[in-house]
Amino acid sequence: MSVDMQTESLVLGGGCFWCTEAVFLALRGVLSVTPGYSGGHTGNPSYEEVCSGESGHVEVVRVVYDPAVIGAATVLRVFFATHDPTSLNRQGADAGSQYASVVYYANEAQKACAQEVMHDVQGLLDRQVVTRLEPLGTFWPAEDYHHDYYARHPLQGYCQIVIAPKLAKLRQGFEPLLAR
Repeated sequence: MSVDMQTESLVLGGGCFWCTEAVFLALRGVLSVTPGYSGGHTGNPSYEEVCSGESGHVEVVRVVYDPAVIGAATVLRVFFATHDPTSLNRQGADAGSQYASVVYYANEAQKACAQEVMHDVQGLLDRQVVTRLEPLGTFWPAEDYHHDYYARHPLQGYCQIVIAPKLAKLRQGFEPLLAR
């Protein structure tokens, strides 16, 4: 006898998708994380087109999770805690519209959940949250070489300087949620 697991997904842009992918892969209940692009005006964009800023796409991750283990609000709290939602089109040295902070919602329940979490986050900060909340259009998976980037290149400079500190922050603030 097999039991079909119910899954849900969120599409989130919080700067470089290598960073956000590594963060969400560390959480218990997250089944998969796919880096990709969303929000633009061209079909099937390449990494180079997205980086140029001309396609209008944002680097995002699609986080598929088991809501019986981790809920949407918790996924969103981790998202807001592991990137800067007050920086417009920038995360650290990564600057450009492709690095926007954005939650793409697939339905009204996701929209309402995101609004509530954003309201809570705004109450904790002394600067304005600039995270966009937009309906999900097409999600385009990124090229294969972007998948599992941190796991495949942990000693690469960017991974050591940018991603490793994000993971340390995740471990410090969300240790009970970690898969390992």
